[in-house]
Amino acid sequence: MDRITSLQSFMEVARCGSFTKAADNIGLSRLQVTRHVQDIEQWLGLRLFHRTTRKVSLTIQGEEALGFAKQILSSVSDLKSRAHSHNHELVGTIRVATPIGLGQNMLFDAIQAFVSIHPKTHIQMVLSDGLSQLVDERVDIALRYVDQPHQQLIARRLMHIDSVLCASPNYIAQHAKLNQPNDLLAHNCLVHSSSHQWRVMSPTSDEQISVSGNIQANEMGVILKAALRGLGIACLPCDLANRYLLNRELVQVLPGYNMPGSNLWAVYLSRDHQQNVVRAFIDFIAERWQADIQRVTN
Repeated sequence: MDRITSLQSFMEVARCGSFTKAADNIGLSRLQVTRHVQDIEQWLGLRLFHRTTRKVSLTIQGEEALGFAKQILSSVSDLKSRAHSHNHELVGTIRVATPIGLGQNMLFDAIQAFVSIHPKTHIQMVLSDGLSQLVDERVDIALRYVDQPHQQLIARRLMHIDSVLCASPNYIAQHAKLNQPNDLLAHNCLVHSSSHQWRVMSPTSDEQISVSGNIQANEMGVILKAALRGLGIACLPCDLANRYLLNRELVQVLPGYNMPGSNLWAVYLSRDHQQNVVRAFIDFIAERWQADIQRVTN
């Protein structure tokens, strides 16, 4: 029996806690997956799972074996990728988790360029503004806006992105003028679900303003659209806002003040046994995005 396929079945059963779900996920029958796991158990002389009618869970020996199985399969994948690289071709699939706005704009452009250079690569995008679980969602790379990633993860800083307070010219014309941060309290603010407090800074002040408004969303693209339609004031990352500031569809609010920006990181689990194609993609976007994105003036 193919031990590599058996190890893949073992890992999938461990991941989802079900022989039936594992079979569906990898396109095999439940009987085939069961036989694969039995093959590994006989090969190792270990019982890998506790099985009941309701639940499948790893034994202590199974947990230890799972770690080695991951290393073996990563090494096999790396070997395949390295073999293809001798022909100067990158081959493989990369699963990338990304914030929605980034995925629809900058990352999409980068992926288009990458696959045109390496046509035998495949990119799977997982678009979400939440923090992806790298293991549970089988993600190779997660792109995230954070000051500093969790210390247990491996991360590479890609760039810094400024933020900007802005609104449409129509909104500015129809509402009270803003001269200082506290004036935001009298305005309709378009709030991202992750934060109702905006930090507004100047050379002489640093204030936290608790803002509110009648539109809230967990995705920056929605906030951007609401701002463009004149519905309120938004705090937007400049990778989304700059083009609209340049063509004056948006105007900066409180230009004498700054908002804290954010760092964009490529986050992954381990450098060990990382596929060539994953390393190449991280290098590609790091080079493409090496310049920080600063706020434009209008």
